[in-house]
Amino acid sequence: MTAAVHMKTLRATALLFALLCAPPAAHAHKVLYIADGDSLTLQAGRKRIKLRLAGIDAPEIKQAFGQKSRQSLYQLCWGKDARYDAKAIDHFGRTVATLRCDGIDAGRAQVERGMAWAAARAGSHLKMLETAARNAKAGLWSDPHPVAPWRFRHGTDTDAACRTGPRGGRYQWINGRKIYGC
Repeated sequence: MTAAVHMKTLRATALLFALLCAPPAAHAHKVLYIADGDSLTLQAGRKRIKLRLAGIDAPEIKQAFGQKSRQSLYQLCWGKDARYDAKAIDHFGRTVATLRCDGIDAGRAQVERGMAWAAARAGSHLKMLETAARNAKAGLWSDPHPVAPWRFRHGTDTDAACRTGPRGGRYQWINGRKIYGC
C-alpha cells in the first residue's frame, strides 16, 4: 500500500468516525398552535411542547398589535420545519427556547418586524434590532405610545392618576393596589 492510499484510507476512517460520534441532527417539528407573538406549541414525536421564544416579549392577544404579532409568528412558522434550542423552563412550565423556522430565527424576526420587544436580559443584538424597528416605526412602533406587555399584564394603566406620597414617592392606584414608579 502506498503512502497516498494509506492517507486516503485514514482520512475516510476519520470522517466515518466523526460522523458516527457526532450528536444526531436536530429534528424538525410541526407547529400545532400559535398562542401569541412569542408562544407556540410544537409536536415532537408523540409529545407536545409548549415553547416561549427566548429573549423577546410580544404584545398580549387582547393588547394593541397582539393579533398582528400572532399573525406575524404564524407567517414565519406555520407549515415550516421548526427546530428549537431549549434554554430554560419558565414558571408556566413552557420551554424557553430559540426557534428556527426554515432556518429563520423567529424571535429575531419578530423584533425586526416590530412585533415584539427585546427582553431586558436579551443580548445587545436584539436591542439593536428593536432600536432599528423603533426608528423605522415598524409594527407596534407605529403607535405613538406603545404599551409594553409587562405593563399591560400587570394593569399599569398609563391614564391612571399619578400621585405623590408624603415622602415624595410617586404612585398609582391600579386594581386596588398601590403601584410605585409612575
